[in-house]
Amino acid sequence: MQIHQFNPLLDARWDDFLARHADASVFHQSGWLRALEQSYGYEPCVLTNAEPGQPLSDGIVMCRVSSWMTGSRLVSLPFADHCEPLLNGAAEAANLMQRIQAEAHRGLWQYVELRPLMDLPLSREGSSPGQAFWYHELNLRPSVRELFSGLHKNSFQRKIRRAEREGLSLEIGNSESMVEEFYRLLLLTRRRHRLLPQPRLWFKNLRQFMGEQLEIMVARKEGIAIAALLILRHRSTVVFKYGCSDASYHNLGAIPFLMWKLIERSRITGAARVDFGRSDLHNRGLITFKDRLGAAKRMLTYYRFAGTQSTKDVNLRRHREFWSPLSNLPDFVLSTAGRVLYRHMG
Repeated sequence: MQIHQFNPLLDARWDDFLARHADASVFHQSGWLRALEQSYGYEPCVLTNAEPGQPLSDGIVMCRVSSWMTGSRLVSLPFADHCEPLLNGAAEAANLMQRIQAEAHRGLWQYVELRPLMDLPLSREGSSPGQAFWYHELNLRPSVRELFSGLHKNSFQRKIRRAEREGLSLEIGNSESMVEEFYRLLLLTRRRHRLLPQPRLWFKNLRQFMGEQLEIMVARKEGIAIAALLILRHRSTVVFKYGCSDASYHNLGAIPFLMWKLIERSRITGAARVDFGRSDLHNRGLITFKDRLGAAKRMLTYYRFAGTQSTKDVNLRRHREFWSPLSNLPDFVLSTAGRVLYRHMG
C-alpha cells in the first residue's frame, strides 16, 4: 500500500478529518500548526494511506525541524506534550509505521519522534523508547464540591481561601493586552527558574491562529496582574499549557487561586477533563504540585525511529548551566534570545 504526504495547512481534508476523528486533540489543529510554522519555521506534513483528493481515514501529523545545533528530525509535534497518531485499524497503522521507518532511514533525518499519549503496540516495532514523563489529567466528573475537597488542604484549599480574603480578582480573555501582561509575568518566571523564555512572537501567533480556543486567566490584586495561566480548549478537554507569576505576591495564593478557577470553570462549562500536561520524572516539585490538584498520572513515553545521521541528542532546555548566565540580562535581550534559539528545541 502506497503512503502519501501532504501539507495540512494547504489541504482542506485535514480540518474535515479532525472534526470526525475521536482522538484529535488541540495540538492537531491547524491553528497550532500555523503558529509553529510562523514562529519557528517548521514545515508541517501528514503521512496517510489516503490517495490525493480522497477522504482521509488516518494520518500522522509531523513537523520537519532542521537545525545545525540540534540536528534534523521529524517530530510529532514540537512543543506539544503529546500528539496521538490518528489511525484506522491495525493494517493501516502498520503501513504508516513502516513508512515512518523508511523516512527515518532515508538519510535526511537524525530521527523521527512520535509522542503518543496512548500506548501504541506497533510503535515499538523498529523503534526505541525515547524520553519518558509523567502525564497528569484531572477527571471532572465529580461535583465542584468534591473537586475542591480533592485539593490538598495546605497547598491549595488554604491558599485559595487566603486569595479570596485578599480580594484577588479574575479576568479571562485573549486580548492583545492580556497577552502582553501574560508575557511580562512569563519573563519574571523564566528568569526566576533560570530558563530561557519562549519568544513573544509564539504567544502572539497562538492568539492569532487559535482564536477562541485560547484563553488567558489573570489574577489581579488591586488591578495589578500578579499571576496568569494560558489554557487551550478543544471539545471536552481543557489543556493547561503555561503558568507564570510575580514572586513578590506569592504569599497571596494567586496560582492556587487560578488553578482552582480553571478547574471550577471547566467543570461548570461542561468539560470532561483538564489536561495538566507532562512532568519530567526527576521534577518532584512539579509532580507533587499536580498530584495535590487531585490529578491522576500515568507514564508518557516518546518513541524514536533512528535515522542514519549521527545522533547529537542536544536538549537545550535541560542545560541550565548554559541558560543561567542569561538570567541577569534585560527582558528584550532574553526575549530575542528565545526567538533565536527556541527554534532549535522543537
